Amino acid sequence: MFSRFMSFGKRHFDDLGEQEVLALAISAEEDDARIYAAYAEGLREQYPASAKVFDEMVEEENDHRRQLIDLHREKFGTNIPLIRREHVKGFYERKPDWLVRPLGLENVRKQAVLMEAQAYRYYIEAAKRTSDADIRKLLGDLAQAEKSHVSLASKLSSELDASDALNAENEEEHKQFVLTYVQPGLAGLMDGSVSTLAPVFAAAFATQNTWDTFLIGLAASIGAGISMGFTEALSDDGKLTGRGSPIKRGFASGIMTAVGGLGHALPYLISDFWTATSIAGVIVVIELWAIAWIQSRYMDTPFLRAALQIVLGGALVFAAGILIGNA
Repeated sequence: MFSRFMSFGKRHFDDLGEQEVLALAISAEEDDARIYAAYAEGLREQYPASAKVFDEMVEEENDHRRQLIDLHREKFGTNIPLIRREHVKGFYERKPDWLVRPLGLENVRKQAVLMEAQAYRYYIEAAKRTSDADIRKLLGDLAQAEKSHVSLASKLSSELDASDALNAENEEEHKQFVLTYVQPGLAGLMDGSVSTLAPVFAAAFATQNTWDTFLIGLAASIGAGISMGFTEALSDDGKLTGRGSPIKRGFASGIMTAVGGLGHALPYLISDFWTATSIAGVIVVIELWAIAWIQSRYMDTPFLRAALQIVLGGALVFAAGILIGNA
């Protein structure tokens, strides 16, 4: 349950010193340059004009890196601390290019736009945390550079359908909705629906007592909801990742976790064991297919792949609960 949000051993962004802020920015620019270079190579044969755009992005990221290194050398010397994204709690992550393959033009466009927005937020937040005028100036300049980059959606307009300002605003609003509500809510629904299957059905077949089974399901669902809610809310403050309010994300995750577990626990309010179990089984099937649909609808996962993953995983947990309950 907690593996998705584990952050033990990581530093909080607010605890980083000025040297570490610069070192983190240097490593982030290096990573982004490599990712853009991979995008360029992956698109070069089919979309040469778009590949050239990413070549230019590589040069921009390398120029940012050089400016950061020069300032670090001036302020702190030549020894740059080894600090990367994965060392900082709540810092935005990057998908390696092989995770977004095939390198369709729309895929890389979305990733690049997201990368620019995240880099802008990082420089804005980093600039707020330094009192050194030179460092603050450079971080502010880099923030504006990221913000003033010509939108990749416009740069690639010759090979993508152009969208007007209203469509761009709608897309941004939809993206924020997905980050703040859908992603944590989906994670909660998956956790609540799948992780409570084993205890609920193990209790059902072990006791054949519907009231006791309901109480176990209720406790498991509420407990998991509270746990997932706090875990999501404390995972990051949303300032760097752009995922929105941690309170909203926590409620979305917690409520959907509880809902996912209660769905197949509520039928055990029915006194007849086999009637309750049959209804609970039908609800489980509906829950798993609903999760697959949401994942396909909002997370760009092919429906059949999502269905196979979710239904197979749920079926295994369901079977484990029945086997344990009959042991």
